[in-house]
Amino acid sequence: MENKYSNKYLIETGIGLQDVDGLKNSTYFLSQADRYVKGEISLDELDKIISSYYENKPSEDERTEEADIVSNRIAQIISDDSFTFTVGQLVSFHKQLFEGVFGHAGKLRDYNFIKKEWVLDGRSVIYGDYHELRNTLEYDFETERNFKYADLSEDKVIEHLATFVSNLWQIHAFQEGNTRTTAVFFIKYLRSLGYDVTNDVFAKNAWFFRNALVRANFKFIRKGIYADKNYIIMFLRNLLLNEHNILRNRDLCISIDSNDNETTPRETRVLELIKANPRISIDELASRIGVSPRTIDSVIALLSKENKIKRINGKRFGHWEIL
Repeated sequence: MENKYSNKYLIETGIGLQDVDGLKNSTYFLSQADRYVKGEISLDELDKIISSYYENKPSEDERTEEADIVSNRIAQIISDDSFTFTVGQLVSFHKQLFEGVFGHAGKLRDYNFIKKEWVLDGRSVIYGDYHELRNTLEYDFETERNFKYADLSEDKVIEHLATFVSNLWQIHAFQEGNTRTTAVFFIKYLRSLGYDVTNDVFAKNAWFFRNALVRANFKFIRKGIYADKNYIIMFLRNLLLNEHNILRNRDLCISIDSNDNETTPRETRVLELIKANPRISIDELASRIGVSPRTIDSVIALLSKENKIKRINGKRFGHWEIL
């Protein structure tokens, strides 16, 4: 049966959503994805091509391999409208997206953590307590299931959906891949409510989507900073109403003075170590800072995205340059 969604929309949404974690696709994947857009191959065939590519030519960059695999899986999931509004469906999407990529695919996290955010001046959102993840998810789903949309104005509907997706993301049910899983689940849920959701807002503004969720869940009352859902509302108005609100990540940044005896932000420490040794490895950075290599990968991706560092002459024999 012919797909009701365009190939271009499906694959570009999958590719665009990698931006939430600073991931970039390989040139090979993009060339094969173009064949899919032109109708030369199917998503299943694209999946087999990419799997074969990495079996025969191991990736020098696990994050690029992750981006390629997950981009195609996102396209596959959103290519049809089958959907169940349950916690089990959310967990199933995480498993479908990250099986073989993460060892914890489809499993709720079993520890608490923080993530320093660029838009929060190095601070973190407070995520859900891992002891209560299942109960919190079930409560939010039941609340949404019983919510009455009848007679609500368009503005009120958008505001409510902004609250729902913000709350869902704040729980951060998984060790990794939360924003991409939330986005896929939310796209499918919006369709079940009758929304089209076939424009390029996710494809072009995924990084803004994540940062908007961050701002919707952060408050620092002592400094006069409050949770602000206006940004995620702007995103949703573009997505659902085809408005053209300007979505700029720099507009979401807050500045908090450093007179609170806090530790130096992780990004600053990475820059210091790179400046001291431009050829320092990811593993050495992780060891020096006391975090996992994957965490350092995320920091490097963020610094690269913000044009603060650049890799010269490749991964194996190159070095970092501070811009």
